[in-house]
Amino acid sequence: MADATTTNGAHGVNSHQDSEKLTRNMTHEEHEAAKAAARFGYGPLAHANSQNVHAAFGGEFQPGTFKSVAERKFANPAPLGLSAFALTTFILSLINVGTRGLAAPNIVVALAFGYGGLVQLLAGMWEMAVGNTFGATALSSFGGFWLSFAIVLTPGGFQIVDALGGDDAAAFHDSFGLYLMGWFIFTFILLLATLRSTVAFFFLFFTLDMAFLLLGIGYLHRDAQGMNNAGCIKAGGVFGLLSAFTAWYNALAGILDDSNSFFLIPVAHFPWSVKGRERRMAKSNSANAA
Repeated sequence: MADATTTNGAHGVNSHQDSEKLTRNMTHEEHEAAKAAARFGYGPLAHANSQNVHAAFGGEFQPGTFKSVAERKFANPAPLGLSAFALTTFILSLINVGTRGLAAPNIVVALAFGYGGLVQLLAGMWEMAVGNTFGATALSSFGGFWLSFAIVLTPGGFQIVDALGGDDAAAFHDSFGLYLMGWFIFTFILLLATLRSTVAFFFLFFTLDMAFLLLGIGYLHRDAQGMNNAGCIKAGGVFGLLSAFTAWYNALAGILDDSNSFFLIPVAHFPWSVKGRERRMAKSNSANAA
């Protein structure tokens, strides 16, 4: 793993002290329940034991510290989900920016059903199996997004567009714009959870959130002829492309390790993250020792 670190020494002592503070006012039954919950990664003691705890890492789709996965029976499902998201987003975004004059997103329907939808949804379910709440929520939800997107745009299949008057009708534009705005809100919620992780992880959700916002505005804010705001939709496509490439970057970070690569790619922890604070503390200790 590109940035997984095991904490020990003084950090372990502080963790023990934190555990004592958390359990000081607990009854014996509450303490036992908290210890049992911590083994599954939740509850007040989930982060108190710092042994085999790793820093936030987009390649594992973990925005906070998480326990060692060395003995996990499942492979890491995050790169699969990220790759499914990235490719589907990449193709749709190319269409949104008008690549080679393309305008109709019909080709995306197949990807949205098979790869961005089904495969990403399965990756989200596997994240749930390995105990990653954030990964399960994000990948499953965006798998559902692509499935719903495909359902809306399936030509002649579900007749949702026809029921709203066709893809040039104001009712369809308003409905689809509100649909995208809902996903903007959901993505913003996930973005908040990445503020203490890595630059690569945060940038993925920031660009995706901007893509949803601009695409939503593009459908809701129309000109006098009732046409979409082409500038906003193209800008949304640009942010979508950035999001797709960042998703591939995080996926690659999760795939590469010492056994299959001659190099690891940087993920850039924020200075205020757990990893960033540890590095500053190490530098301070080195300076004091010198």
